[in-house]
Amino acid sequence: MAEKQEEAVDVIKMKKYLTSIIICCFVIGMSQAQTKVSQGAYKKKVLETAEVDFLMSYYTQEGNHASVTGGIGNEKLTDITPTFIVAIPLNADDVLTVNAGISAYTSASSSNLDPFDSSGASRKRGDDDDKRVSARADKITGSPWVESSGASRSDIWATINGSYSHSSDDRNNIWTVDLGFSKEYDYASLGFGGGFTKLFNQKNTELGIKGQVYLDTWNPKYPTELDSYIEAGQNLNSGFFANIDILDQSGNVIDKNGSSVWSPLQTTLVTNKSRNSYSLSFSFSQIISKKAQFSLFFDLVQQNGWLSNPMQRVYFADRDNYYVGKASSIPKYTSPKNKNVFQLADDIERLPSSRFKVPFGARFNYFINESVSLRTYYRYYYDNWGIRSHTASIEIPIKFAKGKFTIYPNYRFYNQTAADYFAPYEANVSTSEFYTSDYDLSKFDSNQYGLGFKYLDIFTKFKLFKGVGLKSLDVQYSIYNRSDGLKSNIISAGFKFILE
Repeated sequence: MAEKQEEAVDVIKMKKYLTSIIICCFVIGMSQAQTKVSQGAYKKKVLETAEVDFLMSYYTQEGNHASVTGGIGNEKLTDITPTFIVAIPLNADDVLTVNAGISAYTSASSSNLDPFDSSGASRKRGDDDDKRVSARADKITGSPWVESSGASRSDIWATINGSYSHSSDDRNNIWTVDLGFSKEYDYASLGFGGGFTKLFNQKNTELGIKGQVYLDTWNPKYPTELDSYIEAGQNLNSGFFANIDILDQSGNVIDKNGSSVWSPLQTTLVTNKSRNSYSLSFSFSQIISKKAQFSLFFDLVQQNGWLSNPMQRVYFADRDNYYVGKASSIPKYTSPKNKNVFQLADDIERLPSSRFKVPFGARFNYFINESVSLRTYYRYYYDNWGIRSHTASIEIPIKFAKGKFTIYPNYRFYNQTAADYFAPYEANVSTSEFYTSDYDLSKFDSNQYGLGFKYLDIFTKFKLFKGVGLKSLDVQYSIYNRSDGLKSNIISAGFKFILE
């Protein structure tokens, strides 16, 4: 609980820090008049007035392949994400943008980091496991299909990012730099980068390059049985397991001092808490005619460090199974009917310490007439873990009421091959160097259907109160279905305000 309180304090401090930045930037931005050039003339600002975007999304999902419980189990999740983006014109050429938000979620899968007790997997090493267990030794049950009430059930991810852009007098050269930080329950990330965009051919052609670095750090959390086993010196008669019966596949209580007992494959967990990513992005955009535009993009991404998720269990086909809970539920372990028995992990997910990714693709936009346009997108992706994927999407914005209102139905298709190291629950083998049962790395395809609505006040006449105009309102609802059974719904809304 103390650890959670410390994280909550960090979030509050971050919000206060963000508020101070926004206030200072707002004062600077609003105090700037149009900037004079050397000849005494005025030039148009890149951004005329300060703008504030408020974005909000609500996401829900359901599935039966939870990665925390080894590829089976409840994937129910809800997430709400409020975000503020403030863009401040510092002068005619320079814009400062501050982006801050939180993501507050509850996850049935994450809750089963510790499926056995409501005290949760966030306990620190050194907690008195003997006292923790003795008070409820006869009540120890768990299930990958039942959501635990432990501390890992919910979390808040918080982020803040600032970017600065400078445009040349002719607006044909744009330089950008950015810096950001984010933090959640078991992970922290520091990111920075910069880019350059060149426009030429009367601004009909655009070339861009951008580099980004993320220096991330794990604060690793492990499945409670593995953490407790190591903490007790690999002694099943001590700590968490002291007063708990361990069952074999037949439901018989094992002799903890015998030759056939449960133990994880490895007792070495996270050895490198860093996870660093380096990306280089290239883009090209061309206006073909008054009605058509296309663009190309190409990225190179290198990741190094601990790329596995230490929360995710793996079960092997060539090792005996052991359980805690009710013996009568073992035969129906992989069914949602199992409410009170949990299989002890063989290991955590283990993946290579490096990964190279290459996505590249194209966009094509065509304006059919003043009311209807067409937006298309395609991306091909491959990496050295064996994943190949295709993404294709189409959106058809339809304007009415003199362009103030737009509806835009959209569709997205995606498919991918499985990573070389993926296998379902109990299908990996212990002789492999790398293994995972995370279905995000499996073979699947998905379909997403959406419908959006946008209101644009062209002259920003709609005022909330003096000096604040509503520039646009955007609402979208999407349904997502994946071939492995994962289903989700998301509703999002965006409000853009002009500060005059």
